[in-house]
Amino acid sequence: MQCGLEQMNDCERSPNRTNLRVNFNEKGSEVKERREKFLTAKYGSHQMSLIRKRLAVEMWLYDELQKLFDPPNEAIDVDIDEILDMDTDDIRRSHLIRLLAVCKRPQSDISKFISDLLDRAKTL
Repeated sequence: MQCGLEQMNDCERSPNRTNLRVNFNEKGSEVKERREKFLTAKYGSHQMSLIRKRLAVEMWLYDELQKLFDPPNEAIDVDIDEILDMDTDDIRRSHLIRLLAVCKRPQSDISKFISDLLDRAKTL
């Protein structure tokens, strides 16, 4: 941007102003390319509480799946939104059992994981 000063003629001048005026001229798109714009959002305390709760459940889920599938080369993806969209706990449980069918852990570990996940999902 350039600042330029121009003199104003007598008919444009107000009595309290000087005879100078400032003009801003942009030098093409180089100024626009230098400035990056970022959008940030500020959430209310209730919304942030919900986000933290959801994140805690997702981090727990990630850690537990790492324990169930050790080594992680056969790990699966469990979508919390998909589970929450299901109507009943029985449907959720059967879906999770199908997903975890390839897990080589004891059935007691898998059942405990499913029960814990369903309990945590109810808090969301």
